[in-house]
Amino acid sequence: MAETLGSLCDKLTIIKLKQWHSEDEIKLNSLALQEKQLQEEINEFVNAAISGKIPREKLTFASNKVYKEESNFVPDVTGSIGEVFSQLAEVNCKLWHEQEKVYDFENVTFTEKNLVVKQLAVLNLERNKCIDEIDKNLLGIVKSINFI
Repeated sequence: MAETLGSLCDKLTIIKLKQWHSEDEIKLNSLALQEKQLQEEINEFVNAAISGKIPREKLTFASNKVYKEESNFVPDVTGSIGEVFSQLAEVNCKLWHEQEKVYDFENVTFTEKNLVVKQLAVLNLERNKCIDEIDKNLLGIVKSINFI
């Protein structure tokens, strides 16, 4: 996958989740470095996009998920970059907690197993919608700036 603003934002939310859930000092130091690196990369990416250094066609990289829509309701994702970034962070928090159930799957009741798998699938679809929407937002901003 090509790096886009959405994919960088996704990575940053994962780093923040790992920091929240870790107490290991070595991991926390490494994560702090990764966080700073991603923040810098996001700033550089946005500046490069706005200045025209990144071609418009490289600002998005649609996930193009193929799935049965009728039984997999995924909420619409709309709003500003900040609003969608917030939704992405929330979705990734939910994904984290569902994934924790999978790590202990033998202790998940038989009736709950299908719900866990389904929830993971739907949350991942929503996550991808958020990433795509952040990218579309940035592309819209860049298009609104007149380049000669």
